[in-house]
Amino acid sequence: MTADAMIRVTMDGGNQALFASFFRGDPPALATELVDGRWMDGPGEAVVGPAFLAQHRKKVGDRMALAVNGRTLPVTIVGQSMVGDARTLNVSWPTLTVLAPDRRALNYTAVLAPGTDAAAYVKAVKAADPGLYSRAVDSGNTATRTVVSFATVFTVLLTIVAALGVFNTVLLNTRERCRDLGMLKSIGMTPRQVVAMTVTSMAVLGLAAGVVGIPLGMLAHRLIVDHVGVIAFPESMKDVWHASQVFGLALAGVTIAVLGALIPARSAARLTIAKVLHNE
Repeated sequence: MTADAMIRVTMDGGNQALFASFFRGDPPALATELVDGRWMDGPGEAVVGPAFLAQHRKKVGDRMALAVNGRTLPVTIVGQSMVGDARTLNVSWPTLTVLAPDRRALNYTAVLAPGTDAAAYVKAVKAADPGLYSRAVDSGNTATRTVVSFATVFTVLLTIVAALGVFNTVLLNTRERCRDLGMLKSIGMTPRQVVAMTVTSMAVLGLAAGVVGIPLGMLAHRLIVDHVGVIAFPESMKDVWHASQVFGLALAGVTIAVLGALIPARSAARLTIAKVLHNE
């Protein structure tokens, strides 16, 4: 179980008010989202987010002085969390006993054993003390599911747009080359060969686009995640590229090109020599 309390503090004798959350008990879920350093385990220790470090020009290992109602205590930054704004910081509970010994915990977080009925637990807490407000929190990462869902929909839309772009390009290309196609068919090229020629030419372009686009995408991914500002991702979340995934992306580019070129290629293959000459 984890307990926490939040109070207003000032840092290094300044006038700007900060909000400090003090934790005791088992490390909270926030402790698993550290980018650098470790979680607090003793007095005079704090964990802050990237925005706090940037605005106050601090880094992991630096010291600062926190003050509450005239009481001051030096605190060492021992870790950096993934998220957090410039006006909040997480501090160990023994620090609170020095700065504000009369303050009590405001929130308690209990992790239930697998298989436990969360709704029944909430009802039991309310029955034990009606003055307590309890609620069950989904153990899954809702934010992650939302991002993944949005990325999936966005990828599908981009795939459709790319396929339509290939479709339009091949359609215009075949119309411009009607005379060439008529000449090729007049010397014996079969409709199947016309389809193969058209689709293959676009597949090569799709492969070339993948070879150029994948490294650029990986570079853009690294630049974006390293300069978000309010979020700092650990290295384990940045190193997401594997050989099988890169190969799949390259294959996806070829597949999109083939699917986009297939319909206009079949339409071009059905053109007769007489129709081509008539259009000329």
